[in-house]
Amino acid sequence: MGERAFAGGAVMQVDGAIEGWTTPQFGAVKAAFASLFADGLELGASFALVIDGEPVAELWGGFADRGRTQPFARTTLTPVYSTTKPIAALVVGMLADQGAIDLEASVADIWPEFGAHGKDKVSIADAMAHKAGVPGFVEPIDPDLWLDPPRLAAAVAALEPLWEPGTKHGYHPQTYGAIVGEIARRASGRSLGGLLRQEVCAPLGIDFWIGTPASEHARCAEILKPRQMTDFGELNRETRAAFLTKWASATRGGAAWREAEMPGVNGHGTALATAMLFQAFASGGRIGPLQLFGPKTYDALTQERARGPDLVLPFDLSLRAGIMGNSNLFYGPNPEALGHSGWGGSCGFADPAQRLSGAYVMNQQSNALMNDPRPGRLIAATYGCL
Repeated sequence: MGERAFAGGAVMQVDGAIEGWTTPQFGAVKAAFASLFADGLELGASFALVIDGEPVAELWGGFADRGRTQPFARTTLTPVYSTTKPIAALVVGMLADQGAIDLEASVADIWPEFGAHGKDKVSIADAMAHKAGVPGFVEPIDPDLWLDPPRLAAAVAALEPLWEPGTKHGYHPQTYGAIVGEIARRASGRSLGGLLRQEVCAPLGIDFWIGTPASEHARCAEILKPRQMTDFGELNRETRAAFLTKWASATRGGAAWREAEMPGVNGHGTALATAMLFQAFASGGRIGPLQLFGPKTYDALTQERARGPDLVLPFDLSLRAGIMGNSNLFYGPNPEALGHSGWGGSCGFADPAQRLSGAYVMNQQSNALMNDPRPGRLIAATYGCL
């Protein structure tokens, strides 16, 4: 049995295999979370909600390993895959707010090599909105290139775009991280994961990592991959380059993969840590006592940069600089909410109208791309409590 005090002094206890706490207002979220396990949909998982900088729910349960011998704990670190992307965008936003970069300037202004093959006109913000035209490598590469940020950045810079940069959008699952990581390095002389840890997570006590050191690996959940293939719809060269080649990603889950800084795909954290970081999108750039950036940068990150059918994913999307709009209502009933999902089902979301953020992490993956019904059930329960 777990328990947690919250603002106001009361405590809610959660029985059985499900541990954690909620404020009384969000008791139905506890029931929805328990139902995922009762229905056999989870191995291990956690869900957390934060309003105006204060946690209002933190739930966890199940097992952290495929053999079902290790409990999924409050401190279990789970890879959130592409849910990492908006968190990386926060670091770019910090640098913009400090004047180190201009989100509307060309990527090539800070990274001249990136301008090859007509990519010189794409802005930093548009590249973060998946408009750079380089969603992956058409020609074979050594998959270990993904684990070597300097070499990877050089290879991405040299790519010929698959469409005229800035004119269309196609989701960049892996190359997004190479682009934002190199922008951060050139602007600050420091790695994006290092900036996140030193400037945000360590000062605020947030348990999230991009580049997870060996000292934390014992806490990392084992992933149970989906048994069915993901449906990408009608395949094209953009989708194949992004997802469907033997070299489209590095081998996931090993020590080298965890330790490498891959700012688009290999963030590791707890649900509460992820929800706290998404608070910046719910609260105008603020996480608790820390103002990461001001209104101008917040507006630049969250304004719509593209809308419509994506060239890589089989969805109509509303794309911002590193985060997505809620045009498909994947992240609750408010179309003005923001969110992002990760491979297998994880997600983070933010509703500025409610100053609400939340996150769902798990280690039993589904084959859903963005609309996994498990977080959908939890988000629906959340809004039913508001």
